[in-house]
Amino acid sequence: MEFLFSALIGYLIGSFPSAYIFLKKIKGIDVTKEGSGNVGAMNSFEITRSRSIGIMVMIVDAFKGLLSVYLCLLFFPVQFGFPAIALFFAVFSHCYNPWLNFKGGRGLATAAGGAALLFPFALFAWLLLWGIIYFTRKDILVANIWAIIGSLVIILSSINIAIKYSFPRASTLSELALFSIALLIIIFVRHIEPLKEIIQNKKFFRKVRR
Repeated sequence: MEFLFSALIGYLIGSFPSAYIFLKKIKGIDVTKEGSGNVGAMNSFEITRSRSIGIMVMIVDAFKGLLSVYLCLLFFPVQFGFPAIALFFAVFSHCYNPWLNFKGGRGLATAAGGAALLFPFALFAWLLLWGIIYFTRKDILVANIWAIIGSLVIILSSINIAIKYSFPRASTLSELALFSIALLIIIFVRHIEPLKEIIQNKKFFRKVRR
């Protein structure tokens, strides 16, 4: 019952289609039919060229993850597993939104919002890698993908340290590892299409020339 309750909290909150609603109300644009069709902050910005809209979408998407974890912690304050389940399903429903024919975003902002409260070690590892890679490659999607892969490697290779920075602390190493793998796999899958384009353009391993 606790599993289903946690999953339902995350799924319902994560399914709020923030980018779709904001662009429809503010600009009269269907974000699922413009640009990449991605229902997230990056596509919202690229379609509208409005930083304020892009930032607004990103903040609300991040809040969905944070709120899912926070509400679950109110009911299960000493359990890592249940808020982790809530965050997983929040990211899942954001990426495959049931109100938009299962179209959605890439899940990074939602995952970051929840991880800030539940597992800041993972968020710090991702942000550090993203910053380094973006500085050298000057490509957001390349930085996203490398940071996803690299942060998972960091978490799994330093799992004994990582578990100390989970709040509440995960009960076992396998619980933390399984959560990290499952969450990052969803996000990585949502990056497969842009990854194909990046590889075709030979940008994945190549440094940007100035």
